[in-house]
Order: sequence, then C-alpha cells, then structure tokens
Amino acid sequence: MTKTFKYRLEQQTAYEHSGGQMREVSVADFPVSTAMTGVSLRLAPGTLRELHWHANASEWGYVVSGSCRTTILHPDGTTYIDNFNSGDVWYFPKGYGHSIQGMGPDECHIIQIMNNGSFTEKHTFSITDFIAQTPIELVAQNLGISIEDAQRLPKKESYFAYGQVPDDSTLDATARSATGLTSMHRYPLMAQDPKRVPGGGTERVASARLFPISTNMTGAIIEIQPGALREMHWHPNTDEWQYYISGTARMAVFLGQGELIEDQFEAGDVGYVPEGAGHYIYNNGTEVCRILVGFNHGQHETIDLTKWISSTPNDVLATNLEINREQVSQLPQRHWFIAPAALQ
Repeated sequence: MTKTFKYRLEQQTAYEHSGGQMREVSVADFPVSTAMTGVSLRLAPGTLRELHWHANASEWGYVVSGSCRTTILHPDGTTYIDNFNSGDVWYFPKGYGHSIQGMGPDECHIIQIMNNGSFTEKHTFSITDFIAQTPIELVAQNLGISIEDAQRLPKKESYFAYGQVPDDSTLDATARSATGLTSMHRYPLMAQDPKRVPGGGTERVASARLFPISTNMTGAIIEIQPGALREMHWHPNTDEWQYYISGTARMAVFLGQGELIEDQFEAGDVGYVPEGAGHYIYNNGTEVCRILVGFNHGQHETIDLTKWISSTPNDVLATNLEINREQVSQLPQRHWFIAPAALQ
C-alpha cells in the first residue's frame, strides 16, 4: 500500500446523538499519525459534550464556527468557565475534567487536537459511564441522594446530552464555585495581529509563550494566497497535524533518501508531517487556503529554506549547489516564510 500523509476526515461516518456529531482520526485509521489524534466535533445549540476527562492526552481546541461554553475543573478544586466564538482556542491538560456545550444560534464546529496518536474519543472517561458502572447504593451515598433518586440517573454513557442553551444573564451560566469567570483556558487566536507576507499569506500562532497554560501544544492558522507557497521547511522538535478549513492545496512530505510524497488536499482533509521531515504547502486553487496546524510541543521550532539560504556564505552555496557567484546572488537574501506567486 502506498504511504499517504492525507486523511479525508469529514468524509468519514460520524457518531451522532442528541444533536452532537463526532468524527475522529487516530493512528489506527491514519498510520503515519503516530503522535497526534484529531477530532471534528459539531454541537447543536444546547447540546452538551458531557463532563469527561482524558487519561492519556491533552486537548487543544479551535472553534471553526459558531459558539460554545466550556467548563473545566482543576485538581485543586478551582472551576473555570469560558465562552468561545469562531477563531478562539482552548487548552485542557491531561486528566482535567471538562465539558463543552453549543451556545447557538447556529451549530458550533470545533477541531480538537490531542497529543497522543493512540488516543480515541470513544474511550474517554465520562461521568455518566462512571456512575452507571458503580453500585447504585454507593452512587447514592457518594452524591448524598436517595437510592430512588440515584436510579433515575443514566444507565449508560451519555456522551452527548441535549439541554437548553444557557442564558448568560442568569446564575445558570456562572460557576457553582466562587471563582467566577476567567480566561486562563481561552486564547483569541484570530484576533492576533498576524505575521504577514504581502501577496503570500499570513500566520497566527498560539504557543506557550502567548498562551502559557498550553505547555505541551502549539496551534496556528495559516492562510496561503492562490499561487503562493508555504515554503520548504521542517520542525526539529515537533510533529505537525493539519486540518484544511477552506480552499485547496498540494502538500508534500520529504522523507529523505529520494522519497517525497505529495497529495492534493481540500476542505475537511487532514494532513500529517512527522518530526524533522521536510514539507511544503502550495495553494494551487483560486481562493485563499486556510489551514489549522497543531504541534505537539509548547514552543515549536521551524527551519525554513530561505532562512538557511540567506544566512549561508556565498562560497558555501556556490559549492553545494554547483552554481557560480552570479547565480548565488539571485537566491533569496532574506527569509520570507511564504513565497508569493509572483516570485515563483
């Protein structure tokens, strides 16, 4: 079977229940994706991704469209609540209990990236599953309710539960503890002033430097103009997981020893690049290509080809590339990150 670094996530059959929809891709489905898993989650207004936790992965989420509310409990008992809109990012550490609810008025679409290739949403730890598997008399004792009331609780995992959209003007929308609302877990990525290359595109990055709680993951939104190229580069310290939000592109992964694998991507597709592997993304479409990129490191590192070329002595380049000094002078004299169409 030919190796591929592309997976058609949004074309897979979804798990659906109570207004919620989930598609995921792990190493079991996408063998090259050894270090990260991705989830496409959609919530109707009022639908709750129930209280749960992940034993073996941190979660980095990006709101593609719509709005939602999250709750998260820290081990010290502190509760945090945040409302998210399109372009916002969250981060939940491994093992921390949390929930996500669609706030309307439209469906909320979220892409979640987990820093474990073997992670699966289907095997998370859910509060209803825990309760359902525990003897009823112990549930009653634990919650301080009667056995009769305990018997009314779910008999199996809910995963998705449908309820009313919280009203921010009421106490229902605030924390039950005294901590109130906070933004420790929220970062407004699309509000960031981007790194920009005229005629080439933009990049917005949420690393641990700007989003301190995200200690082991970084995320970015890259926009590439038609005909522009996210230049040849690699990451020395991280794998890369990609979700194509809009547009089309050719993405290639260079594995060394004469092997380069290129695929055509469109909205809803997932791409993956192993740590240290060279790669590029070329927008061969007619509209801007927007890509969500996740890294399994809080401070990801990048080496771009133009950065290397422009900082290397001319005699070294002439010898290595077997060209004369005049030809060397035509090579990039600066780092441009995205090569505009006019320069190709």
